[in-house]
Amino acid sequence: MTPDRRNVFILATCQMLFGTGRSLLIATAPLVAYGLAVEKGLATLPTSLVVVGTALASIPAAMAMRRLGRRGGFVVGALCGAAGGALCAHAVFQADLWLFSLGAFLFGVFAGFAQLFRFAATDVAAPEYRSRAVSLVLAGGVVAAFAGPETAKIGKDLIASTPFAGGYFLLVAICLLSAVVLMTLDIPRQTRAEREGPRRPLREIIAQPVFIAATVAATIAQGAMTLLMTATPIAMLHEHHQFDDTALVIEWHIFAMFAPGFFAGQLVDRFGEVRMIHAGILLQLICVVVALSGHGVMEFWLANVLLGLGWCLSFTAATTLTTYAYTPAERDHTQGATNFIASSFVALLSLSSGALVHYFGWMWVNLCAVPLLLAASAVTFWYSSKPQVLVAA
Repeated sequence: MTPDRRNVFILATCQMLFGTGRSLLIATAPLVAYGLAVEKGLATLPTSLVVVGTALASIPAAMAMRRLGRRGGFVVGALCGAAGGALCAHAVFQADLWLFSLGAFLFGVFAGFAQLFRFAATDVAAPEYRSRAVSLVLAGGVVAAFAGPETAKIGKDLIASTPFAGGYFLLVAICLLSAVVLMTLDIPRQTRAEREGPRRPLREIIAQPVFIAATVAATIAQGAMTLLMTATPIAMLHEHHQFDDTALVIEWHIFAMFAPGFFAGQLVDRFGEVRMIHAGILLQLICVVVALSGHGVMEFWLANVLLGLGWCLSFTAATTLTTYAYTPAERDHTQGATNFIASSFVALLSLSSGALVHYFGWMWVNLCAVPLLLAASAVTFWYSSKPQVLVAA
């Protein structure tokens, strides 16, 4: 196995482990918080704080990579995730929503590091292998699609006296295993010449049409997905569906997010980033139509599958497009900037999701996603109409 493919395999494995922990939280945190919160509109607060932690950690994570290298930075992130899982478990025993939310925030810090897995795959990949490397790392989430919710179901009754607490002990184990696997990563640190090469001001980098289009597409693909996915467990609870049905919907949603990773890179290579971004947006719009067509398990299932598929296509294409916006010396602060922008916007939508579904209903959560997706499509059209000046990363 060549070094670049070995590193991609390790990163995909860690994406699988991280995704397992994240999907465990997605499936359980809104329900745990709904039971703990006096004000039910706060039911998505812990899930939202995962995204807030991701946003706040984005730039420090990128800077840590610059100082410690990919391996050291990722291990620090995984240990933050383990601390967050331990705090969540303790909070469930104490029936403390705010402590539980703090634990979710710490897991979000881990996510701030883990979202760089996909960029790390491009560090040593040849230009013609980049889009496939990104998509293969994202494909590591396929196992997580089922492992996370199934772990949540096991953890729900692992400690009979305190439902769901056991799942967060399993989350600690998952994060620690991720740290061990990451110790085998072998991505050379940037040379002094690469780190200290000519760097444009960040405002000049983010003003490029390629950066704007890639960041808007990735941000809205992630934002629309988070808005709808975060509200799904609560919407299904309102419709009196069983937890096992909710876990099933989340399983297949996450499977649809990552399964196309085995071929999404080839699709990007063949059809180009712009067309694949539009394809992903279209699938997410169809998801809204399905979600509004009924409230049965089947409608929730199909809507979430389409939501995941659309995210995968748009996000893979947008990530590949981002790599043309910076040089090696500009890599870390550019990646930190795009992740910070995306995570901050997603945090806002996630915080809004619980209040929207509780006070206005599932229909309005879906309708709010439509103008966002149309805006992403418009920006992508704008970029494709301009002369394209790309920087080789």
